Formats: sequence, structure tokens, C-alpha cells
Amino acid sequence: MLYYLFRYLEEKFNLPGAGVFEFISFRAGMAIILSLVISLLFGKTLIEKLRNLQVAETIRNLGLTGEEGKKGTPTMGGLIIIAAILIPTLLFARLRNIYVILMIVTTVWLGLIGFLDDYIKVFKKDKAGLAGKFKVIGQLGLGLIVGFTLYMNDEVLVRKFVRESVATQHEKEIATKSYPASDGEMIYEVDNKSTITTIPFVKNHEFDYADILFFLDKDKAHKWSWIIYVLIVTFIIIAVSNAANLTDGIDGLAAGTSAIIGATLALLAFVSGNAIFADYLKIMFIPFQGELVVFGAALVGACVGFLWYNSYPAQVFMGDTGSLALGGIIAVFAIMLRKELLIPILCGIFLAENLSVVLQVGYFKYTKRKYGEGRRIFKMSPLHHHYQKLGYSEPKIVVRFLIVSIMLAILTLITIKLR
Repeated sequence: MLYYLFRYLEEKFNLPGAGVFEFISFRAGMAIILSLVISLLFGKTLIEKLRNLQVAETIRNLGLTGEEGKKGTPTMGGLIIIAAILIPTLLFARLRNIYVILMIVTTVWLGLIGFLDDYIKVFKKDKAGLAGKFKVIGQLGLGLIVGFTLYMNDEVLVRKFVRESVATQHEKEIATKSYPASDGEMIYEVDNKSTITTIPFVKNHEFDYADILFFLDKDKAHKWSWIIYVLIVTFIIIAVSNAANLTDGIDGLAAGTSAIIGATLALLAFVSGNAIFADYLKIMFIPFQGELVVFGAALVGACVGFLWYNSYPAQVFMGDTGSLALGGIIAVFAIMLRKELLIPILCGIFLAENLSVVLQVGYFKYTKRKYGEGRRIFKMSPLHHHYQKLGYSEPKIVVRFLIVSIMLAILTLITIKLR
């Protein structure tokens, strides 16, 4: 909103300093500052309100150290995160940008699903919360919206810079711009609707989902590639949002990990949305994507600000209101950057937590059928509870997991040049 206001003031009245809102770096800086302020100020007020309303999630008796001290801690603190993301985004981002619109929809959509789950647990006294099938239906709905929008919207493009010597006649005809290079050869800017994405550790760094339909001829594969694309987008959103939900089991882990992932995604958005950096790094240049830096800054500020109250010993839990929203935001963010195949690396903590549950449950069922008695791989899942059972304190587990998350974030950035 402020972007459009100051742009109008600059154009209409030539207001000194109004032009600073044209710079993404300035608006991103303002977004992270405001999100931190909102988290710290709004957070304290909301925690008191939740405590007065006795909005506390029932703590299950898992036999873990420190469980008793968590009883009565307010939940639904994800409202702090959502507010600290949305308000700066609405104020500083270009709201007509399709990528920003999708991020706002994702935040609100999954925030509402998580809120409904927390509401049923707290006020209806149902520990199961919202039935799993309804959660999946909600996530599936969001996946379809995101997938179809990214596939069909005219603003979602990949821009390539093609030299005259290798450009096809079709590329020359559809080029949006052409100009001479330093050696005199013409360069063509070509915008494509495409289902290509980034794949790490390979030379050309690109993978087209249409290639999955290798048994069809090229034209038919591209015609039907939307089916593969939408299915993969939906699966990623469901998987990452649920993985973030599983990670939110000890104080500060989900928020801290999400802050690191959010900062990495914001950096990737900055280079992907900038023609100069994209060309230098030899990665896809995706027009209009620079605005995601503002959203990413708000996300980082919201998570870091929430840690003020969520670090051990937590004064508030984010609940499903926050964890489902954070997981979905990260998934959609990565998909829009065409970096979704990097999620297993960047979100390695989420993946490890998710896999620990899948392996534990699967192995238990297998051994029960085979031996008549279920056996376990871990002392308890998700993985952070395994380390608690081994006697590690919550702060030590969180700090070590965050160190691993930072290493994974650096590795993700390295893959840009590692081919």
C-alpha cells in the first residue's frame, strides 16, 4: 500500500525521498524491522490475552523431561507470526504482483486451517483436533490453486537471454527485446511459459516436468505437462506443511529453522529476480519475482521476533496455526522460485523429522506382523524426541539442529554454482 502511495506522491507532487520506495532493498529492510516490532509488541499483548482466555494446549504425557513445566503455556501463538508477515507485506510489497498475491493466499489459507485445528483442540477439548482428512483436503485445495495459477497466469514467466548464433527463428520472433552484446552479436530476451525447474548437481541446472512424459512425443508431453506439474506442486505443499508441523515439538525449533530457510529463500528470490545477478550466476531469471524479497524479509522478522517468546522456556507455542502456515509458505516460496527440488537439502531438518516418523511407524508395523511384537528404530519420534530420550536438554537439541540447518542453507546456495 505504501509503495503505491509514495509512487503517487512522487509522480504527482515530486515529493523528495518518495522514490526510495522503488528500491526492493529499502522495502525489504522496512519489512523485517516492522515484522520484528509487531512480533515483540503484539506478541506480548496476545500472550496475555491467550493466557486470560486459558487458551492452552493439553500436553500429552510422553515421559519426557520438563513436560510438567509446559502445562498451561498458551498456544495459537502462530497468530503473532501471521500478523507479523501479513502487515509488512501489505504495507511494503507491490500487491498486484502475482507472486505476492499467492504468498498472501497461502499464509491466510493454511493459517485458517491451523487455527481451526487449534480451536477444536482447545475449546472443544478434542485432542485429535481437526480430522486429518479435512487438513489434507484444505492443503490439496491450496495446492491446486497454486499449481494452476503458476501454470496458467501470464505473469509467470522464465526469461532467457539467447545469443543470435544459437537463437532459433521462433525465439527471434517472440523476443521481447534485443540488443547488441559487447562483441557485436545480438542478444535476444525471450519470455517463456514453461514447467522447467532447477535441479542441483547437473550441468545445465534445469529439468522440465514434461520430460517425465518421455513416452509421448514432445508436443503432447508439453501439452499434458500441467497434470504432472500440479500434482507435484500439491504433493510438495502437503509434505512440507506437515513436516513443519512435526518439527514444532520443542521450544524454538520450528521458528528458528523457518527463519534460516526463509532468509535463504529471500536471497534466492533476490538473485533470481535480478537480471544481472541471474546472468552472472547462470540461473533462471524470473521477471517480477524480486517482490518476494519483501515477503521473505517479513517472514524472517516474524520468525525471529516470535523466538523472543518461544525460545526455551517458551511463553507461547505457535500451534498448528503457525506451523502449518510456515510449512506451506516455505513450500510455495520454493516452488515459485523454481527451487522446489532443493527442498530436501534446504529443509533437511523438516525432512529428517518427517522421515523419522515414517520409518518408526513403518518398522513398528512390520516387526509386529513378523515377530508379533513391534520394535522401534528410535527411542521416540519425531527425531527431536529421540534426543530428549537420550538425555539431551531442549536448548542443546535446538541449537545443534539450527547449526545443521545453517549448514544445509549454505549447501543449498552452493548448489547454484556446483554443477
